[in-house]
Amino acid sequence: MNLDDLHQLLMTNARNTTAEYARLFHGRGNAYEGYRFLSVDSVNRVLFAVLFDADDEEESIVGMLRSIYQSEGKWEALIVQQRYLERSPSTVAAGELLQECHAVENGLKYHVNFLNAQNIGFFPDMKEGRSFVRAHAKGKKILNLFSYTCSFSVAAVAGGAEMVVNVDMNKNVLSLGRENHRINGLATQNVQFMPYNILKSWSRIRKAGPYDLIIIDPPSFQKGSFAATSDYEKIIRRLHEFAAEECTVLAALNAPELDTGFIKTLFRENAPEFRYVERLENPKSFPTNDDERSLKNLIFKKGA
Repeated sequence: MNLDDLHQLLMTNARNTTAEYARLFHGRGNAYEGYRFLSVDSVNRVLFAVLFDADDEEESIVGMLRSIYQSEGKWEALIVQQRYLERSPSTVAAGELLQECHAVENGLKYHVNFLNAQNIGFFPDMKEGRSFVRAHAKGKKILNLFSYTCSFSVAAVAGGAEMVVNVDMNKNVLSLGRENHRINGLATQNVQFMPYNILKSWSRIRKAGPYDLIIIDPPSFQKGSFAATSDYEKIIRRLHEFAAEECTVLAALNAPELDTGFIKTLFRENAPEFRYVERLENPKSFPTNDDERSLKNLIFKKGA
């Protein structure tokens, strides 16, 4: 693939965008030779590009994105993030950024922050996971571990969940989670926000259970708090303490170096009462040349 090919693909994908979050180009899956370092998204009224590595074509790519931004006329700002630099700075490369920005997925809105954080507060590759939770939430008590900005909780409440418990040690992201419910007009009287270290708060988590649906979506590595290679097992080992007699688990993992067998083995050895059901497909706009290095969403169930 060369720059002209990239331009043509972006133009083709851009013409089909609506207010819904759309990945226009996904280089991280190694499906497009030469552009592994690049992703481009349409986030409502923002064209958002992330450069994960320095590259000789960076200036040309940003210039091309400006031309697409100007020719299409459907975005209010072009944001370029240089993830490879310290603090992952983002720049308004064209237009003007609104004070408040939202990502839209399946009609639900989520706050996003383009300028002050490495991650904008929303992970679009988890779309099928949120869709699964929304489709299976009705009347359920749901536990959302590593809830971050509570996008799973928003999907669950929209799907008719009886109760949702969100657990994340970062109080700031839980505050954004509350706001994500508010902007969708979703009541939170049956939604809890627990600002705790999950691995040290089992009694608090157990108290609100048992849960019919459990979401485990940890970072692959977070210094001082979680490492998937050693800590994921600690959660699986505890499932029997807060899972209902009939329970579904969505176990997510976004560590390229760990495959689906890693999670299956953890369940087989530490929670054999849960049977493996399926792996959810990732959105087609996230192509990859190796599924095992991409996001893994595995469904396990126990009971009837």
